[in-house]
Amino acid sequence: MAGSLPLNSVSLSRPESNLTRTYEARFQMLTVYAHCDLPCGVYDPAQAKIEALSVKACMEKYAASSDADFKSRAVAIKEERSHQVKEHLWVLWTDYFKPNHFEAYPQLHGLFNEATKLAGAAGTKGTNDVAVAEKLIAKIDEIAEIFWATKK
Repeated sequence: MAGSLPLNSVSLSRPESNLTRTYEARFQMLTVYAHCDLPCGVYDPAQAKIEALSVKACMEKYAASSDADFKSRAVAIKEERSHQVKEHLWVLWTDYFKPNHFEAYPQLHGLFNEATKLAGAAGTKGTNDVAVAEKLIAKIDEIAEIFWATKK
């Protein structure tokens, strides 16, 4: 197929056995990626909040340090954690919440949009301002409140 990935560009994330190598030699395999290996149904906004709290802690440690190497590491970790916030929010937004949730909570799309932007380049990825991290945490808390209401 035009535009598809080459079938020989496969890597499996499990230990290889003789059977696995034989199977892979006989059949061309394609790796796909998902939230998890099963449609697990395990969703929780706490994952995003933990990462956002880590972002805030990195900002605070950055501000408290005079060590350039430490500050560089703090920024790198903060940016990585900011991206993880976005990943966790996207999974909730696109996989957990269904049309009936968006009908019942019309502000939900806006909350996700604002939260993911707060975790992006114009938000916590692009600044060391703790106030921005606090706004992100507050948005995640708003999303969590709706999430838990849908579980009742």
